[in-house]
Amino acid sequence: MSENSTVTWPQRSVVSDADGYHFPDGFFWGGATASNQCEGAWDKDGKGESCADHFTSGTKDEPRRFTGEFDPTAKYPSHNAIDHYDRYEEDIRLFAEMGFKMYRMSINWTRIFPNGDDEKPNQAGLDHYRKVFELCHEFGIEPLVTMSHYEFPYALSLKWNGWEDRRTIDCFVRFTTTIMREYKDLVKYWLTFNEINTPLMGGGPTFSLGMLPETEELRFGKGDALHGEEATRIVNGIHHQFLASARTVLEGRKINPEFKFGCMIASNVVYPYSCKPEDVMVAWDIQQRTNYYCGDVMVRGEYAPFTERYLRELGATLSIEPGDLELLREGTVDFYSLSYYMSGCGTADKAVLNANRSVFSTAKNPYLKASEWGWQIDPEGLRYYLDETYGRYKVPLMVVENGLGAMDKVEDGTVHDGYRVDYLREHIKAIVRAMDDGADVLGYLMWGCIDIVSASTGEMRKRYGFVYVDKDDEGNGTLARLRKDSFWWYQRLIASNGSSLEE
Repeated sequence: MSENSTVTWPQRSVVSDADGYHFPDGFFWGGATASNQCEGAWDKDGKGESCADHFTSGTKDEPRRFTGEFDPTAKYPSHNAIDHYDRYEEDIRLFAEMGFKMYRMSINWTRIFPNGDDEKPNQAGLDHYRKVFELCHEFGIEPLVTMSHYEFPYALSLKWNGWEDRRTIDCFVRFTTTIMREYKDLVKYWLTFNEINTPLMGGGPTFSLGMLPETEELRFGKGDALHGEEATRIVNGIHHQFLASARTVLEGRKINPEFKFGCMIASNVVYPYSCKPEDVMVAWDIQQRTNYYCGDVMVRGEYAPFTERYLRELGATLSIEPGDLELLREGTVDFYSLSYYMSGCGTADKAVLNANRSVFSTAKNPYLKASEWGWQIDPEGLRYYLDETYGRYKVPLMVVENGLGAMDKVEDGTVHDGYRVDYLREHIKAIVRAMDDGADVLGYLMWGCIDIVSASTGEMRKRYGFVYVDKDDEGNGTLARLRKDSFWWYQRLIASNGSSLEE
């Protein structure tokens, strides 16, 4: 190590002995939600419309729709969600009962600036989140705040087509500096953009980029079809988000030098469908463009070497203005956070892909089982991704989304979700193996720690949580919270700091 090298965080590892696994002191156990999927109260206390408020519900077979005008015959699940806005005290007390060390949540941009470009913030929104953070600290829970989690102001979509326009950068930085100043003594850990790479994976440009769609249907898994003018809009929209993130990081460090900033990447683990060199290279290429295109800019501060070739294949033109590259170099993040749910396979054989397509433009793996929604279950893929990512970037990692969507049933006043416990156990064991390999992992935040609206389908029946919420897809139910079997399992796991993992 050179004399100029610095180490911000010490290497972390898991100790295993006869008593089980022992995670390092300070490991962040917890859970995660997003405001558009849990809060409801979509037009309460001065909140403006977000793009999420214009998405209807759907199913795994029927896509969600984006409607500019609200359809009186359709259901818009973000409008009420699980009423976390008014029930946050009850919910956070449940998280505290489990022993959460960290709660990942998002601040809805349109609660603070209803139109995205307002001159003054909405005080009711600022007051609400202050109460949430103060309650978290009362229970010893560290907030991890996502600044933009699919909650783009609809007014800016109409005005500038979202992140397609560089003027959105100034609006976002006004929002982020406002909340950083407001909560500088309550929030230390920040994520600028949720799953910033999803538009490259076919997640749709409206969710994360606020760009108005050409058709109402929202379909995931069309990343391999991205090309031409649409690709140009998307890569430039993401570039503008990179710049907004970098400016936010630089401004945040002025506000509080103790702030820690992370990127958030939707991990895309892709194995070769066969050992044919063509399949190996397709798998390699998908991982490069979906994982490292964004990761390199946000962590290394520069576009990856393959970018020119990738843009040429997309038929896309990236508009870089003077000062952009210098800003990206200066505003890099401190840690790398990720979501992980499944893996896929890359193949050069279009017939194989089309006959065997998975959720995200890759081929299904014949060796893996899948959830009820077709998401293939692969704990070892998490270890693979953590090892690869840490080896590339050498910054601390945090798993901020991982979980199993399932159709839970209430029996005997609870939910016997041993299948969820099995899923979580095996993925946490994969983290143990990655840490044993040398990866520095700061924490594990289970996604949808309380049942929330599914982002991909808009359903309630697709449940992830440790806590069951009495609400169905039709909006019926009491909203009562019930502790599932997994609630008690996670409580024991946190209390033992991992030593009860094998139970």
